[in-house]
Amino acid sequence: MVESVVKDYEAAVKWNKVITKDLQGALRFGELSKKLGKPAPVPSIFINGDLVFEAIPSQEELKEYIDGILE
Repeated sequence: MVESVVKDYEAAVKWNKVITKDLQGALRFGELSKKLGKPAPVPSIFINGDLVFEAIPSQEELKEYIDGILE
């Protein structure tokens, strides 16, 4: 879902999918969880290192949030 939304923002938005089965993804998950002080929810969306959505939002909700950041 995120991929389908961010394609509308091209160069303005950079995103990464964290796959915890990969070493790099597991390390990133650990960093995010440490910052939260608890295991990060799965699925979730972090923006600029902050937990923004603890579940997958609708496309409209994500677009609204991104638009608000970019304004």
